[in-house]
Amino acid sequence: MSRTKNRWLIALAAVGIHISIGSVYAWSVFTNPLIETYGWNLSAVSLTFSIAILFLGLSAAFMGHFVEKHGPRVSGMVAASFFGFGMIGSGAATMLESLWLLYITYGMLGGIGLGIGYITPVSTLVKWFPDRRGLATGLAIMGFGFAAMIASPVMASLIEGVGIPLTFLILGAVYFAVMMSSALYLERPPEGYMKEYAAAGKQKPDLAQLTANEAVKTRRFWYLWVMLFINVTCGIAILSVASPMAQEIAGLSAAAAATTVGLMGFFNGAGRIAWASISDYLGRPNVYTAFFLIQIVTFFALPNLTVALLFQLALFLIMTCYGGGFASIPAYIGDIFGTKQLGAIHGYVLTAWAAAGLAGPLLASWIRGVTESYALTLSIFGSMFIVALLVSLLIRIDIRQLKQANAEPAKEERLSS
Repeated sequence: MSRTKNRWLIALAAVGIHISIGSVYAWSVFTNPLIETYGWNLSAVSLTFSIAILFLGLSAAFMGHFVEKHGPRVSGMVAASFFGFGMIGSGAATMLESLWLLYITYGMLGGIGLGIGYITPVSTLVKWFPDRRGLATGLAIMGFGFAAMIASPVMASLIEGVGIPLTFLILGAVYFAVMMSSALYLERPPEGYMKEYAAAGKQKPDLAQLTANEAVKTRRFWYLWVMLFINVTCGIAILSVASPMAQEIAGLSAAAAATTVGLMGFFNGAGRIAWASISDYLGRPNVYTAFFLIQIVTFFALPNLTVALLFQLALFLIMTCYGGGFASIPAYIGDIFGTKQLGAIHGYVLTAWAAAGLAGPLLASWIRGVTESYALTLSIFGSMFIVALLVSLLIRIDIRQLKQANAEPAKEERLSS
């Protein structure tokens, strides 16, 4: 008889994949060395990161069905191959001093690895932890959030010690090994896993079991999409202007502002595990409503927080909500669409991330340029959160109707027995 794997080791394997692909957020470490070494301009180098995030969203959307069909082990190995060889190829690109080859290797190949690698562990963990969905997905996505903190000093040290091409080659080999070994441990839970737990009434039943193509035809799918899009757009926008805004509003020095940005990364990661775990107790709808209420208050308050510590605390609170939005969405999907094709549905929802990744920084810089005021910029983003709050309330109507529809057959069954 086959032995059921330890679900906490499955979670550890998921963290292994996410902590590898999450290193993409440390791309800025390469920016100045690439400019100084090869003479490329800032926008050309930054485009590499944008391409990677774009392909993350596209591959997550288009490869979700592949993940569900072939399972987490095969999908994880595919992700390891694309991301690992994308990094190794980036080493070859920089050796040849080819910016276009860097776009193909790090941007396209690495981005595809990012997308498949992001959704594979998450959809698997939701199935292994039906009793603690938020905690499980929070653990994995926390790894993605914290990865840059771990990778940045390592990358900087390697670039200084062995140069840019060898840094890409070494990191590519290490990430490939970590992701491949993690993928080999991943698998779906056995049939009937934790059936006794569900039968005892300790696990809330999913409201539906829909395919991805069925899910996108529902209002609640688009409610989730809009909520994630607004949360990510405003979060990325704040990240992109945090340093100059902190200097202008709160009077922080350049060094203090840089430290604040670094700490924002910590709270981004911490918010992923904290909010996702809280959602297991408060419920996903309540947590998302809390995100938007908190951010409406903080975004409108920020222009008036001229005391440095208060300004920093507000930024850190916003970052916990930003990270928490990513971590709580897979469990939310499982609650209202079931786990039948969770990976594919999650991939579709993540197109909101790809869209927000482009919209957030552009919107923030455009509004700031037109208004010449961070106060008005923050007020506009605060208004966007009012829309998100309304959507978080609208989705509850759909959920309530779905619960009532599910309760009617159960009531009839009890009456007939």
